[in-house]
Amino acid sequence: MNAVAAYGLLAHGLIFGALASLLPLGILRPHAALAATTVALLAGIAPVMHAIFGTPSATLLLLALLHLPARPQTPLNYPAALGLLAFASLFYPAALGWGSFDPYALGYQPWALLAALLPVAVALWLRGATLWLAILAVDLAAYASGLFANLWDALFDPLLVFVAACVVAQQHAVRFIAARRR
Repeated sequence: MNAVAAYGLLAHGLIFGALASLLPLGILRPHAALAATTVALLAGIAPVMHAIFGTPSATLLLLALLHLPARPQTPLNYPAALGLLAFASLFYPAALGWGSFDPYALGYQPWALLAALLPVAVALWLRGATLWLAILAVDLAAYASGLFANLWDALFDPLLVFVAACVVAQQHAVRFIAARRR
């Protein structure tokens, strides 16, 4: 098994554990997450997830890891999720060939992309978004280590976009329910 496959299996096991930690189990939540991670790796759930979704981005893995402790510290809130959805709505159609420019190709020779990420990093630093800045640093380190062939793959993936869509949908559902109760 190569490093990318091992990373994908372990990452999907942890993502499954983070998914299980969403269950309302009170103080047992971290234990359920650990048990779900173990079950995902031993029972074959992680390989199935890896086969369906592919290798998860380092960002998704880090967000899952931040969600595992007893007090989750995930920075994927409504504005961040909405921004990711807006970016993905422009990126994926162009990457799928709906235009003459392929932004995904920039990830193979990422000097322009790295230059574009510099102002993003400065903005994160100025806003005090240290978790997002740390996630970006780990993403870049994962790409530099050779784990990902394309920088875009380290930054985000379709499953992360789906998670962002769920965060946005949850916020809209909460607002809708609150408005109906008035």
